[in-house]
Amino acid sequence: MLPSELKAEQFSAYPPGSKALAREYVETLRDLPLSFVPGLLRELIEYDYKFPAERRALEKELNNLAKLSTDDRKQWMQGFASISTSSKLEHFDWINLPAQFVEQLSAHLWATHQLDAFRAAATSYADRLNAAVPPQEPVIPRLGIAVIGEGVDSYSEPLFRKLRPHGAYFSKVNPENGLDVLLDAVAERAKKHGGDYLHWYIDGGEPGAYDKTITGVSYERLEPVRNALLQKMHSELTKPGMGPEMLRTVMAELRPADLGMTSSDPVLARFQVKVLTEGSGTQIFSTSFAQWAAREALRRAQPVTLLVRFAPRQRQKPMSEMLAPNAERPELDPVGSLVDADMGAYYNWINQQRLPGGEKSSFLAWFEGHNTAVLIGPTVPRGTESSDPTTMKQMLSWIS
Repeated sequence: MLPSELKAEQFSAYPPGSKALAREYVETLRDLPLSFVPGLLRELIEYDYKFPAERRALEKELNNLAKLSTDDRKQWMQGFASISTSSKLEHFDWINLPAQFVEQLSAHLWATHQLDAFRAAATSYADRLNAAVPPQEPVIPRLGIAVIGEGVDSYSEPLFRKLRPHGAYFSKVNPENGLDVLLDAVAERAKKHGGDYLHWYIDGGEPGAYDKTITGVSYERLEPVRNALLQKMHSELTKPGMGPEMLRTVMAELRPADLGMTSSDPVLARFQVKVLTEGSGTQIFSTSFAQWAAREALRRAQPVTLLVRFAPRQRQKPMSEMLAPNAERPELDPVGSLVDADMGAYYNWINQQRLPGGEKSSFLAWFEGHNTAVLIGPTVPRGTESSDPTTMKQMLSWIS
């Protein structure tokens, strides 16, 4: 079927919030091209499990499309309307399976040499939308923190080389109770400027004690879920004809309950499952998990405070061995993990800078248990170094 044939009752299988929103804007959806609508429905069907920032953005997008005049809407959709689809796509159940439709559409675009045209249409639409509905500025300047190198006794190579040009490098930081000081700072910000999913602590290992006002995610505490997922992946891979694309589809359909996960927070539970099923290596490498979870938290929840602590990952092995369920504890690689985390800290800063208010944000990266750190912020001189003794609290005071 085509979008012009949409009816409100066809969204009956959607979760409550998604269903209400889809029915509210069904007339607008009818007026959009088939190459566009399922992509929008892919986001809408997940509405009940999205973070507040995502919900607001989706609501504003739908409201903006509804307010456009018929001529303006046609102009906005001109690029998508020029994309030719197939009978197979038109007969696909894109209402209830929008994500799967988007995958098939991607293959169709590639096969019919329309990928560039679709990309141009998507870019044009995004530019128009950002101009019509500007991103919301954060309630306070963002603060990102990266703690790297847990378990590393010594390391002679220079760290934070990519971050140093953007801020100040400190070589005599007092490391005593450093993680506790940082967690206290996150909690203080959360209490002063409360809000759901605005303040995060992501740990690649066993987390330190943190305040309940903080949204916490831990690789170590998700071990039962990760084991259940690895068992599922191993089982699927042994089936005849199972390939990477089919496995990806199977994993995309998994829900928290499928992995034995119980939680009083369905939004956070769904987020964690998506990190494990959509991220590359997040099921087996703690550094990959911490990096991907931070990336997705910034992109989706847009927190104003994010502390990411990288922990030692398992040592590299053949992929078949790492994916196979194993009761033995894996051999860890602290130094290799430090190298991964050093780059991960840089990526965290880049992803934070891409959010609204990036020019006012601050960032702190610290070699855990040691005296080296980098501080970046609007008032911090770029490309400078300090060998003066300092504490974690002092550094935080300079960017708060």
